[in-house]
Amino acid sequence: MGRLTGKVAIVTGAASQAEGVGNGAATAILFAREGAKVVLVNRSQDRAAALAEQIRGEGGDAEPFAADVSRPDAAEAMAAFAVERFGRLDILHNNVGTGGRGGTAETVDLDDWSRIIDTNLTSALLCCRFCIPRMLASGGGAIVNVSSLAGTIGLAGAQGAVAYTASKAGLQGLTLSIAADYATKGIRANALIVGTVNTPLVARLGPEGRERRRQMVPMQTEGTAWDVAYAAVYLASDEARWVTGVMLPIDGGLLAIRQWPR
Repeated sequence: MGRLTGKVAIVTGAASQAEGVGNGAATAILFAREGAKVVLVNRSQDRAAALAEQIRGEGGDAEPFAADVSRPDAAEAMAAFAVERFGRLDILHNNVGTGGRGGTAETVDLDDWSRIIDTNLTSALLCCRFCIPRMLASGGGAIVNVSSLAGTIGLAGAQGAVAYTASKAGLQGLTLSIAADYATKGIRANALIVGTVNTPLVARLGPEGRERRRQMVPMQTEGTAWDVAYAAVYLASDEARWVTGVMLPIDGGLLAIRQWPR
C-alpha cells in the first residue's frame, strides 16, 4: 500500500460500460488504494460518479469528469481539471477504447475506421498533448497506454479487424515516440499489451466464447482486469523509474509461447 502516495492520476475510460469490473475501473481502484488521487474520465458522468463513490467508500480520493477525449477541447479541459482540483499531475492512464463491426482493407466502412482510430489512438495523442506540459510542471510523470494483442499480431477471422488492429499498433508506436521524445525530461511512457482477459466488454461472447479464449492461453487460465491493473500500478509507480518504451504483455504467455510439434 502507498506505492502512489502523493501522486495525481488521470484514468480515461475509467468506469465499466456494463456489469462487472473492466480494465479502467480496476486500475482506478488500485491507483486509489495505493494512495493516488484519481480523476475518473468517462463520456458518462453517471458511471464515473458511481465509481468515484465506490472509491471514496474505501477511503480513497477520486473525482469524476465527463469528457469525450477524442475531442481536443475535452482533453484539454480534463488535464486542466486534474491540476485545478488536485494541484499537480503525475500519471496518465490511457484506457479509452472501442471495437467496431470489423472489416478488411477492402470492406471496412470508412466512417467506422475513422471512429475507431479517433477513439483508440487520437484520444491518447490528445490526452498526452495536454497532460505532458502539466506533468513537466510537476517534475515528471508516467504514461501508461492500454494496447492489445491485436496491435502486435494479425488476427485472422472471417470479418477482419483492420481498424482495431491499426489503432492498437499505432498506440504502441505513439508510446515509443513519447518515450523517446521525453526520456531526458522525466516522463516515462509504456504500454500494456492486453490479451484475452475477461471483462464486461467480452461478456457478449458467452460461456463458450470465454472458454475458447481461455484455451488459447498457454497458462490455460483466464486473465482478469485486476491482472491488467496490477501491471499498470507498477508502471505508474517509482518502482518503474528506469522503465520506459516497454510493451508489457499481460496475456498468460500467448505472445511468447507456441505449441511445438513433436
